[in-house]
Amino acid sequence: MSEGVRTQPLRIVSMGGGTGLATLLRGLKRYIQAAEGGLEITAVVTVTDDGGSSGRLRRDFDVLPPGDIRNCMVALCQDEALLSQLFNYRFTGGRGLKGHSFGNLFLMAMTHLTGDFAQAVKLSSEVLAVRGRIYPSTAANVRLEATLVDGRKISGETRISRSTRAIERVALSPRRARPLKETLDAIAQADLITLGPGSLYTSVIPHLLVEGIPQAIAASPAVKVYFTNLMTQPGETTGMEGASDHLAALVRHGGRRSRGLIDVCVVNTGPILRKALEKYRAREARPVTNDLKKIEAMGVKVVAADLVRIAGRRIQEKIRHDPGAISAVAIDLARQGRRAKERLAS
Repeated sequence: MSEGVRTQPLRIVSMGGGTGLATLLRGLKRYIQAAEGGLEITAVVTVTDDGGSSGRLRRDFDVLPPGDIRNCMVALCQDEALLSQLFNYRFTGGRGLKGHSFGNLFLMAMTHLTGDFAQAVKLSSEVLAVRGRIYPSTAANVRLEATLVDGRKISGETRISRSTRAIERVALSPRRARPLKETLDAIAQADLITLGPGSLYTSVIPHLLVEGIPQAIAASPAVKVYFTNLMTQPGETTGMEGASDHLAALVRHGGRRSRGLIDVCVVNTGPILRKALEKYRAREARPVTNDLKKIEAMGVKVVAADLVRIAGRRIQEKIRHDPGAISAVAIDLARQGRRAKERLAS
C-alpha cells in the first residue's frame, strides 16, 4: 500500500446549493478532526440564484449571487453560532438596505475589493476561519433557463422554481460556462463526490451543465453519490414521486458521457410524522418514494438510512435531512472510496 495514500485525509467534494448543501456541510464539519487522518471538504456551489437579496445584488452590481455561498461559509465556520447571527442578519430598514443580509453585503464588498468573486470567497473564508474550501460552480454570470413539457421556455431560477408545469430540461445561458480549475482538481482527487440534497433542477442539476463537470465526475475514481430529497417540491418536481425519477433527470442532464456519473443513490427510510406530512400535502408536496428496483435497474447501488428530522418549534414545521445522519452516510462512503484507492495503489 502506498504510504502517501494511507496518510492523506479523506477528501469529499460536495456539490449543490440552498439549505441542502449547507445541511450536509454542517454535519461533515464534525469529522474534520475526528476522522482518522483528517478530512478535507470542498463545497461547490450553484450560482444561478436570482431572487431575494442575492438577486438584487446581482442586478445592481453585476456580481455572482452570494446567498448560497454565504450559507456554506456559515455551515463550515468554526464559530458557527456567532457567524450565523452576523451573516444571516437582515436589515429591516434603510434606503437600499432593507431585505439584504450582512453576509451578502460582506461578500459583495470583498468581490469589489479583489475584482474576482472566487478570490473574494477564498479570502473571506480565511478571515472567518472557514473549515473547508468553497468554490462557485463557475465564475461566469450564468442564468438558468428551462423548457417545460408543454414546450414553453422560462428563464430565471426563481420563475423556474415556481413553475406549475413539469420541467423537461434546464440549461445555462451562456451555454459554455467553465468551472474553476480548483474544482476539477478537487474532483480528480476526491474519495467521495456528493450531489444533493437540494432542489433538483435549480440547485443540483446546474452543476452538470457547467462544461467539463460531468466528464470530470465520471472520470474520477471517487465514489459518486446522489442524496435524494425527502419530499417533492411544488412545481419544480411535482409528479416526480419516485427517487428513480430524480435520478433519471440527473443522469439525463449529464449528457452522453454520463456513464459512471452516479454509483450510489441514498434514500431515506425514516418515518415522517403525519402532522408534518399534512402541512406539506396542503402545498402539493409528497414524500419521495423509494422505488429501489428501478434505481438498481439503472446500475446504481442503493443505500437506505433514517435521514429525517423535523425542524422547528412545532412538529409540522419543516421536514429536513438530519446533518448528523446524512454526514455519517457520507463519511462511510468516503472511506469505501479511500479503500478502493488503496487497493489500486497496493
